[in-house]
Amino acid sequence: MAEKQKKKKSKVIIVGGSIAGVSCAHALTSIGWQVVVIEKTAAPPTGSPTGAGLGLDSLAQMLITSWIANPHLFQHATLPLTIDQNQATDSSTKVSWTLTRDEEFNFRAAHWADLHGLLYNALPPDIFLWDHQFISFSISEDKSYIKVKAKVLRNDKIVEIDGNLLVAADGCLSLIRQNFLPDLKLRYSGYCAWRGVLDFSGREDPKTIQGIRKAYPDLGKCLYFDLGSKTHCVLYELPNKRLNWIFYVNQPEPEIKVLAYSNLIHFAAYIAITCYINDVFWTAKVGYDRTALTCLCIFFLLHVQRNSVTMKVSEDMIDEMMKEAEKAWVPELVKVMKETKNPFLNAIYDCDPLRQIYWDNVVLIGDAAHPTTPHGLRSTNMSILDAAVLGKCLEKWGVENLHSALGEYQSIRVPVTSKQVLHSRKLGRIKQGLHLPNREQFDPKKATSEDLKDLQQKNMPFFTSVY
Repeated sequence: MAEKQKKKKSKVIIVGGSIAGVSCAHALTSIGWQVVVIEKTAAPPTGSPTGAGLGLDSLAQMLITSWIANPHLFQHATLPLTIDQNQATDSSTKVSWTLTRDEEFNFRAAHWADLHGLLYNALPPDIFLWDHQFISFSISEDKSYIKVKAKVLRNDKIVEIDGNLLVAADGCLSLIRQNFLPDLKLRYSGYCAWRGVLDFSGREDPKTIQGIRKAYPDLGKCLYFDLGSKTHCVLYELPNKRLNWIFYVNQPEPEIKVLAYSNLIHFAAYIAITCYINDVFWTAKVGYDRTALTCLCIFFLLHVQRNSVTMKVSEDMIDEMMKEAEKAWVPELVKVMKETKNPFLNAIYDCDPLRQIYWDNVVLIGDAAHPTTPHGLRSTNMSILDAAVLGKCLEKWGVENLHSALGEYQSIRVPVTSKQVLHSRKLGRIKQGLHLPNREQFDPKKATSEDLKDLQQKNMPFFTSVY
């Protein structure tokens, strides 16, 4: 009984209330830890959904249903994806043909906002500190506790929170990570992604929907990858009569670049940049304030910028994108794109795998631990599994052996996520027809059986197992 009470006193502070953060909250509340989630957003997402589609593998599905009280809600909020199909489209004739088809694909499709709401609503609401901007942290000399400072954005009040562990779930631009890896730079992939979700509810038989279902007959159960000449597109259906599409375009890196934290002026640009990792939106968080000037600069930027990872687009940019789409894809797909409200543009970044993802009482999860490109559908799935493994390690070792728990978490996750990040990078470059060492640029018309094997999701390292 005494040991159980001791575990209940263990307290974690999670910075970031996105999928990684709420998943971690589930994993740690389930083992008796006291949880506090700090999130800059004023309130949980409501009304018009933000984000876009994502795919959940079988392990993520199992974990989510174990966390929520009513597993039937998960079934209602997702659609099965039983087929993974890669096909090619000739840009001149608009004729398409199948390259690979896996009919034993056990994923489920969800909208980001639906999944987030499902996980959030299954947690005690009082663990969330909405409208709180993380500022800094400090670790006690004996490493027994950590103190976090946050700013309440509605009144500028500074609050302090004590805990045993700090979890950085603050995304690919993690400023907590910057404290330990100040020279880490994200790597631009060489391309950006146009994204959109077409809501066709209330329009049972429009020509657009009839046409897209004829062109892509397995919509509703199939994850389509359509490959063209140095481009590719993704298409799948979401619950509640929505179509999720992504159109990847090779282009130079956006003018504002992600730079090291060590240069204050460049760091300001770093905060302002937009970038995207897999099927979700991430918001930059304020990191450790090394100087008052830095802190003021960050606060200024955070108040004047909308810290979405999505690049602002003009009508002219959308028009140009549609012209490129017309060149590459069948008219039925282009029509879906044209009827989509507010398409958005993401610059695609990742980073070389990290060898270390914890320091003393601080640990990284999700895109803070392993920024990745979206081609292996890994980002959300890795975040959920990070949270689950961290919870199991903490349950095994207890807060009194925190270093051992975090060390085991790192030893389990780093080998897996490192291979998956690099495989996703390779997959993206193949599908975009970009250079890879020791191989020809991918051409769907000339692809060998070995080339086609690389396209399939099931060939992702650790696709069917954790270890």
